[in-house]
Amino acid sequence: MTDNMTPDLKPARRNRRIAGTDPEKRRQILDGAYQVFTARGFDAASMNDIAAAANVSKGTLYVYFQDKEHLFVALIERERDAQKRGAFEALDQDEDPVRALANFGRCLVRMINCEFAVSAHRIVIGVAERMPDIGRSFYENGPMQGASLIARHLERMIAEGKLIPIADTQLAAVQFVDLCQSSLTRPRLFNAVRTPPSEEEIAHVVNEAIEMFLARYGVKR
Repeated sequence: MTDNMTPDLKPARRNRRIAGTDPEKRRQILDGAYQVFTARGFDAASMNDIAAAANVSKGTLYVYFQDKEHLFVALIERERDAQKRGAFEALDQDEDPVRALANFGRCLVRMINCEFAVSAHRIVIGVAERMPDIGRSFYENGPMQGASLIARHLERMIAEGKLIPIADTQLAAVQFVDLCQSSLTRPRLFNAVRTPPSEEEIAHVVNEAIEMFLARYGVKR
């Protein structure tokens, strides 16, 4: 009897999705979490609220995410990956390396100052002291990754004779990223400014950042 049943069971086993791996269900949960976290903040949000917003059972929620912290990190990574792709691609959209930096700077500032990014920064800063793993993950997969990409771009510019030799390209990359955010991002984080900067404001600050950066590292003609 066992031999006769085996052929019928194998297709069912092949088609059965492993618990917690359905990408559509995961997307549904993250969409619900996005609504709750942005509306209530991290501490006020509950797994019950998220399950209700995602229209799934609480049991299903825990199959996909072991706790609220891991769910929040997954949401940040999803939203940031979708946004930072455009910023990273901006480096390759212009053959002129300086204009490429300006393209990247503008994309970066738009990304960092959007409503979700500002909320995510505030939440991570608020929980980082008691949950340092979340803070470290947020930093390593965001600011540190972006700085490393810029550092590689600077190394190419140096090899092409577009910049003077730089002893610490990672530091120079962080300096450039910080210059691009000057006067724009910190007021947003503290809610002193409640709306994202305009394109004109972004262009002005990034252009000034380029000028200052080249004054230090540009090749003198």
